[in-house]
Amino acid sequence: MEIEVASRLATLGHPQRLAIFRLLMRRYPDRVAAGEVAQALDLKPSTLSAYLSALLQAGLITQDRVGTSLRYAPDMTGVRQTFDFLLNECCRGRPDICAPLSLFSEQGSQTMDNRKYNVLFICTGNSARSIFAESILRKLGDDRFNAFSAGTHPYSKLNPFALQVLQDKGHDIGVLRAKNQSEFQGPDAPQLDFVFTVCDQAANEECPAWDGQPVSAHWGMPDPVAADGTDAQKGLAFQQAYGTLLNRISAFVNLPLDALDRLSLQRAVDDIARDEQQVSQ
Repeated sequence: MEIEVASRLATLGHPQRLAIFRLLMRRYPDRVAAGEVAQALDLKPSTLSAYLSALLQAGLITQDRVGTSLRYAPDMTGVRQTFDFLLNECCRGRPDICAPLSLFSEQGSQTMDNRKYNVLFICTGNSARSIFAESILRKLGDDRFNAFSAGTHPYSKLNPFALQVLQDKGHDIGVLRAKNQSEFQGPDAPQLDFVFTVCDQAANEECPAWDGQPVSAHWGMPDPVAADGTDAQKGLAFQQAYGTLLNRISAFVNLPLDALDRLSLQRAVDDIARDEQQVSQ
């Protein structure tokens, strides 16, 4: 194990290999196409191939073929083995010298407080998917959750197709506006309990360090704003996006939050998107 961990640390010592690994960790449990990784990190295909090969050989990522595309995800067994080794063998499990890791370990055995939780949904433009999610959670879980949404690069206006879908579904659109995720950082921001990215592009970007270590997950889905065709075809794309988020958020609000420890809760929110993807394949 010591040799394996040393190899993994050496592999991650290269800045661009580390950037690939961090991107795949942000996108977990997704499997990400090599071309998408190259585009997100501005890497040449030949360069990316060499870096991916090194990460595979070190046991840090896995590779699967979906059709003609190779897709990559973190090898969570290898990742957990590495951190376990660092904590137990190098730090000897001492909380005084391994505070960040031991803090997470302590949180991992705790359950959520029985209170109203703050939930933030993030996408790039904050004009459709994230406002769908905010509106759905406000309607389904208003007694248990405060719902918010934001964008990494928000548009100035909300998408009219998205607003029409929300109106047709009986949501209050008067409370909605496009916001930058920076509004949820700093001393005056609400303390977040959950952060979900609902678009791949937002998850590909470097995420901010959220105070309080909220439970986070990636629920990526196609962007209805990018749909082509007639107004009817575009409207259908927005209806499908709304339906997908309705299913995911319905599953989320039915989780027994006060009965799950943090690690179990993390697996549960990851599984909401992962199980849906497996059904669709």
